[in-house]
Amino acid sequence: MTDLISTDLKAAMRRLRLGKLLDTLPERLALARQQRTPHQDFLFTLLVDECQRRDNAALTTRAQRALLDPEMILERWDPTAKVTYDEALLAELVSLRFVEAHRHATIVGPVGVGKTFIAHALGHIACRRGHTVLALRTDRLLKMLKHARLDHSHEAELRKLLAVDVLIVDDFGLDAMDITESRDVHEILTERDRAGSIIITSNRGPDEWLGTFADPVRAQAAIDRFTSNAYDLVIDGESYRKRLKPTSPSSKSGTKPGQKKGGSGN
Repeated sequence: MTDLISTDLKAAMRRLRLGKLLDTLPERLALARQQRTPHQDFLFTLLVDECQRRDNAALTTRAQRALLDPEMILERWDPTAKVTYDEALLAELVSLRFVEAHRHATIVGPVGVGKTFIAHALGHIACRRGHTVLALRTDRLLKMLKHARLDHSHEAELRKLLAVDVLIVDDFGLDAMDITESRDVHEILTERDRAGSIIITSNRGPDEWLGTFADPVRAQAAIDRFTSNAYDLVIDGESYRKRLKPTSPSSKSGTKPGQKKGGSGN
């Protein structure tokens, strides 16, 4: 079947940046002949294939640029995990109406209950809807801004953080911040207020964040502004991380990967 696709046709398709269609064109031609598909319908099928391929490629690129974990998608969340949370609130967050309204979300709970997983899953959904996303751990974000001051690129880096539709800040409030870091966080929280969405994960509730800032006055202003416009998803229960742990193939018999016998969760 491949010999029916002429060299000239291949060259023309590549010139129009449709070269990827050549991967499936022989099968599409064979099926069209068998079903006697009208030329217009056949062309439509090819164009739909290309649109889907480009959409998938764009989604992959957005997710990679967002620094999202490719494994942390909502479809892979284990519903048997022994964690509790407000399911109605999570469904509301998944709808992304909070992003469209430029609201925020905090995901709070003890170590290992899946806070980062949920945050990244929401990031992937946002990418699928065409939003720009960036996910960073708090320590990496602050270190990046600190280094940017040394090469005078601080304003440019800060603009990037303010420009994305959804900024995910992971593990917030773990360590005390110095005066410079406090000012950076204050600027991010205040400048993105009503202008973009932030998803913050933390082991501490917002009422405990104040003590991590070096400047209590700036902190109070930024935290009050953020929390008044944020949904609060609280997750509690056993660690989810055991479910992500790789296991030996021999353990699959009678026991699910990442689970001990008896149904203990992560």
